[in-house]
Amino acid sequence: MPAKKKTKIQTRERYSRDDIKALKAHSKARTPIAKVAKTMKRTPAALRAKAHQLGIGLGEARRI
Repeated sequence: MPAKKKTKIQTRERYSRDDIKALKAHSKARTPIAKVAKTMKRTPAALRAKAHQLGIGLGEARRI
């Protein structure tokens, strides 16, 4: 009988003050969302949700 695969438990990592500062800096610099996601090790959807909570735009092609 083959061994069962372990399932990975997903946990939500809190945003530190440094993460929020970096997100605001990327917003101001209009860095593409995919690049920000790689550097911060978060999904683009998570970053968009946090940016929305903070009331800032995110990505290079955003409308004001």
